[in-house]
Amino acid sequence: MPKPTLNVLQSRAWQVSLGRLLLLFAIALVVGFASGYVLPALVLMFAGYSLWSLYSLLRVQRWLLSRTRLPPPSDMGVWSDVAEFIYRRHLGSRNRQRRLVRLLRAYREAAAVLPDGVVVLSAMRQIVWFNESAARLLGLDGQRHRGMIIDRLMRNAQILAWLAQARANDPLIDVPAPADPDIRMSMRLIPYAQGQWLLVVRDVSMLLKLEQVRRDFVANVSHELRTPLTVLHGYLDLIDAEHDPELDGMVREMRKQSARMAQIVEDLLTLSRLDAQADTHDEPIAMTALLAGLRRDAEALSQHQHEIRIEATSTRDLRGSAKDLHSAFANLVANAVRYTPPGGRIVLRWFDETGGACFAVQDSGCGIPAEHLPRITERFYRVSTSRSRDKGGTGLGLSIVKHVLGLHQARLDIQSEVGVGSTFSAHFPGERVIDAIAPDLN
Repeated sequence: MPKPTLNVLQSRAWQVSLGRLLLLFAIALVVGFASGYVLPALVLMFAGYSLWSLYSLLRVQRWLLSRTRLPPPSDMGVWSDVAEFIYRRHLGSRNRQRRLVRLLRAYREAAAVLPDGVVVLSAMRQIVWFNESAARLLGLDGQRHRGMIIDRLMRNAQILAWLAQARANDPLIDVPAPADPDIRMSMRLIPYAQGQWLLVVRDVSMLLKLEQVRRDFVANVSHELRTPLTVLHGYLDLIDAEHDPELDGMVREMRKQSARMAQIVEDLLTLSRLDAQADTHDEPIAMTALLAGLRRDAEALSQHQHEIRIEATSTRDLRGSAKDLHSAFANLVANAVRYTPPGGRIVLRWFDETGGACFAVQDSGCGIPAEHLPRITERFYRVSTSRSRDKGGTGLGLSIVKHVLGLHQARLDIQSEVGVGSTFSAHFPGERVIDAIAPDLN
């Protein structure tokens, strides 16, 4: 037999209660008419029923205050039905709470065993909770540090400055761990809920060591390849094959490929040097002279097959490494010449912008498809392998540009449209821009 629903139970309870009230009313009328006191009999009846209702309400109150898990009393008519409704709601709420507690415990246990440190921060950056990895990396103690503002526990100026900015998409990479300076870590802030944060801390010591091994390997291999390539290139220059057309073609191709390999080695050594370089040697750089030199290099590479001009609207100069910036700018100009058909236009621009200045190379070349732009600065990444080899590129030029600009706190912006041309812009912050250098009259 199916269990009656709550609405049916309520209907029956009200029927029983109304039946009891009508029966008492009838008895009171009979007794009143028999004794000749109808009104007093009715008053006594209603008073008795009211006292019984209050007593039932008192029993419900005691049952609620007792916090017992036993079912409510079932002999109180409508009040038993009300108590049953509360009891069922309480059981449902308790079951939901148990499920939430189990789910929360499972999440906390999973977070506790994560190899990455996790710190839950309030909107005021107070420490709410952290796992064992965070305690190990940050030197946190559950008894003393929970509830404290995390900024007050950090001593590293770089970490404090990063926390003050609180930018979710700007992770902090390669900083010493407060608990152990020999451990290198990365930090990331993730916003969630209403103004709260998750601080994720990761031990990257091994990754940095592997990256250093890779850099050392590339640098050593490149250095070791330089000497044999120089010897091969030298002997190829001594071979006289002008009287043998077949041999002459092979020698010229060998010379071309050996020169290309030598350029790859030089670019790899340049990248290795930039990787190991923590900062730049600051010196004033006269942009007028630099632009003129870049134009001469472009004309020599172009062999006067392109229109090359300078548009300099800024009178300010740069502060940084003249050698590295010249190398980066020269790579941008060389790429523009290589990938612009004869008769095309190349413009070298230097202009002021909000908060700094910009050097841009604009060409009317073949352009770059949009799907390649996010990866165009990766090492050895090529939009078209055959086209890059025909043009003599090494696939490392834009990587060098990106590294050099990074050392100068600048960023590279690429805009390109297939069949229209490309614009490579190097945006420099205000601290890298200086007033024009006065010419030396001595």
